Amino acid sequence: MENKHKMNAKKLLVSFLLIASVLFLATAVSAADIASDYTIEVDSVDVTESASVIAGETAEVKIKFTADDLDLGDGETSASNVRIKVTLEGEKADVTAVTPLFDVEEGKTYVKTLVLKVPSELKDDLSDDLTMDVKIWNSDFETEEQDITLRVQRPSYDFAIKSVSTSNAINAGQSMPVEVVLKNVGYNDADDVYVTVSIPELNVVKSAYFGDLVALEEDDEDDEDTASGKLYLEVPYTAQAGVYTLVVEVENDETTSTVAKEITIENGVSDLAIRSGNDLIVLNPTSQLKVYTVNYNGNDVTVVVPAVSSKNVAIEVPAGDYNFDVTVLSGETVLSTVAFSGTSQETVELTNPVFVLTVILSIVFLVLLVVLVVLITKKPQKTEEFGESYY
Repeated sequence: MENKHKMNAKKLLVSFLLIASVLFLATAVSAADIASDYTIEVDSVDVTESASVIAGETAEVKIKFTADDLDLGDGETSASNVRIKVTLEGEKADVTAVTPLFDVEEGKTYVKTLVLKVPSELKDDLSDDLTMDVKIWNSDFETEEQDITLRVQRPSYDFAIKSVSTSNAINAGQSMPVEVVLKNVGYNDADDVYVTVSIPELNVVKSAYFGDLVALEEDDEDDEDTASGKLYLEVPYTAQAGVYTLVVEVENDETTSTVAKEITIENGVSDLAIRSGNDLIVLNPTSQLKVYTVNYNGNDVTVVVPAVSSKNVAIEVPAGDYNFDVTVLSGETVLSTVAFSGTSQETVELTNPVFVLTVILSIVFLVLLVVLVVLITKKPQKTEEFGESYY
């Protein structure tokens, strides 16, 4: 019985060794090189010559190889479904590019180009080294070149707009603060940096000087690679409520960087001028005194309206039917147009002499009429009779 168990154990061991040998041979076959002669270039520079790339930009990796030793013993000297993969190892995440599948024949030379986005995690250095791997393979063959060193440099001149801070909602007619934080992420110092904020739809623009920024922050407090500042945009009180685009542009003589952000503008006033009878109510929703011009029928009326208040303007309408527009302007800009239409009764001028005489005569007539009525209705008094008595 014991011998039988030993024999079974030997059989299992032989079977295991046989399977392991087959797997080893398969692995050996799959590990065969698909290319013994190849070159790798990055942006037209051979990687053996210390190629350099720019952080945040794209780089072209060109692989040129000749297919060799493709015979697997079946007489075929070609390989199908071949791919090339290039991997750049970044600090935060790897960047990978892979070609579509293609076929190769033994002895033929092939060239493939892949495009990679170079990682830009250079926080405290002007340049650093990254590792690149290149792999050419299919299910039967594989050639791999590992640990290729690439020098990564910052762009010569570049700005990173780190943040743009504004209120969640801005009221029309108010001043909108925009706080900008920017950093020099270029290889060189940046001189004379300007920041411009704008709302293109409203034609509102404001610029400010941010000074000079060094490439790397230094011990001297006057030499910094980061700057921040606050700009104020005057949002027109004529701006309609809605979503607008806020554009922030950082520039100097060498380069320009731009970001855009959506903002919401609220406007609770539907119009700056409202008709009330024959009056025009002119509004000033802003925090500053405003001077308007009210124009109608050839008349120009200057109206001064204090901040956050309104003022009534009497509009002279002609007798009878009328229909005309009253326009409110700020300088040459039309702010509002209000239609005036209707019918007006002719009014009598109280200072007209004929009218005054007519009124006086009417009053005299009424007084005489009252006196006459009083006289007619008055009863005559009884006379007292006296008699004589004789004794």
